[in-house]
Amino acid sequence: MSELFKRLKAFPLVTFELLGASLFANILALASSLFVIQVLNRYVAHGVDASLMTLVGGVLIAIVFEFAFRQIRLTLADALAKPFDRAYAASSYEVLTCARGDALAQLSPGQKREAAAAADAVQQAYSAPSMAAYLDLPFAAVFLGALLLLSPPLALITFIFAILVCILGLVNFWAMKGPTQSMQGHLAQRQGLLDSVLSDPDTVRAFTAESFLRKRWSAVLDSLETARTTMAKRQGSQQNTIIAVQALLSTATIAVGGMLVVAGDLDVGLLIGANILAARTLAPIIRITQSAAVIAKATTSIQVVENFARLPREARDGSALGLYKGAVELKDLGFAYAGQPTPLFESINLKLQPGSLCVVTGANSMGKTSLARLLVGLLKPTRGQILVDGVDLAQVAPEWWRRQIIYLPQEPSFFNGTVRDNILAYAPTMDEAGLNKVIRDAGLESYFAQSQHGFDTQLIAGGRDLSLGIRRRLALARALASEGQLVILDEPTEGLDAEGTQQISKVMNALNQRGCTIIALSHDRNIIQGAPLILDLNVKPIPQILTPKPQKSPAKKPQATVTYTGVKSNG
Repeated sequence: MSELFKRLKAFPLVTFELLGASLFANILALASSLFVIQVLNRYVAHGVDASLMTLVGGVLIAIVFEFAFRQIRLTLADALAKPFDRAYAASSYEVLTCARGDALAQLSPGQKREAAAAADAVQQAYSAPSMAAYLDLPFAAVFLGALLLLSPPLALITFIFAILVCILGLVNFWAMKGPTQSMQGHLAQRQGLLDSVLSDPDTVRAFTAESFLRKRWSAVLDSLETARTTMAKRQGSQQNTIIAVQALLSTATIAVGGMLVVAGDLDVGLLIGANILAARTLAPIIRITQSAAVIAKATTSIQVVENFARLPREARDGSALGLYKGAVELKDLGFAYAGQPTPLFESINLKLQPGSLCVVTGANSMGKTSLARLLVGLLKPTRGQILVDGVDLAQVAPEWWRRQIIYLPQEPSFFNGTVRDNILAYAPTMDEAGLNKVIRDAGLESYFAQSQHGFDTQLIAGGRDLSLGIRRRLALARALASEGQLVILDEPTEGLDAEGTQQISKVMNALNQRGCTIIALSHDRNIIQGAPLILDLNVKPIPQILTPKPQKSPAKKPQATVTYTGVKSNG
């Protein structure tokens, strides 16, 4: 319940109003018990109709005011809950969008989804009705105090049963934590299997993975069923115990109260009223104990959110160079993934002047994409530095830096939204003319001319509904939306036909003539042949730097103004 106290403590004035509304509502709730006592002792004994009408009128007024205070309390509780609910939801989403890529990569898709959905469990446990129920708990003392005035022996019996219910509730809460955590873990595994089937059904069918996945699905369902059965048994046992405790309390109250009536220490009206007060004393405690599963799930979810929030974030501040000219230097650069015994590469020393062209080559898994991600700032070097115009990239503001580069990833993906949304998210100030230009430069003009929705075409599931060639060209258009001076192209010709390959060649030529520094990461022989400078990642552990004889060029500085003509049609 620490979460409840944290919320109450954060807004003292609202908490004071909530407690005041709860106090008045619970005091007014005494009216029904007093009404029963007065009707039995006064009206039934004397039969005066005027007394009955007065009592009925009084209890109706009390019920109306009690209802009003409870509604006010719900409104206040809702206002108190909203900032926290929004903060938890925003925190998870912020981590997903701002955490470092290497940290997120260590989590499975199911774990990420679990963290994103954890806020819903917290919201359910601390919604306005739940908060109202929790606030009723201390005011059980109001009913117990009224009962004490009527009959101390019956108040003592009720107090004992209340303590018993509290103990049972605590035991049930701790007993539910383990199965709840287990269930959430199995739900994450189930979501991961669902993602596998939903994101790429063709792969499942083409490579006959149906049987394998069904077995995994069945195993996860068995584990879920075991966890659910354990939780259901404990919840059912707890509910049955509560029902038995209520029955025992009523039995004890009537039995002892009956003895007091016979002894002349209590009348029948007070006995019935005392029985009602005893039940009302126990009611808020029982509501809390019955919420043990929900509270346990919320407690686990809060831990998930808090652990998720500890993931290292990308820096939000840093230097922003006045004008980035395009110089890049790799200084004793090395990188290794966590848990890997050997680095992908180490001790790279390479200096590129503005306008240079460098090709990074290497077979699959040699580290080309990792190097590209290092240059973009998505990964952090294990050792060494990346300097941009002489400034350590680690000291540069990431958002500013990524608007200085033209980046084409090897596996392009998009967020759910229109083509226009995806491009303008990267270049918010781009107008319609600029949008048309980057689409034209990427060779997509005819494609969108024939498209029914044009730039408002929706991209779903990261754009996987598009062919690889169109998706890569669209990623190229998004990259060209930047006016940056550093171009990073990761396998730029992969998945493209002859026309797309020639389009890449034109783009690289245009960028080179514009004076951009170009780093192309590729094992395409045609690209390698046209490079004045080659970084070969096939050589381990220290990659080799090659400087083939440059092609003749009219430029005064060959390294800075090489015209790229190496890509040839493979069609």
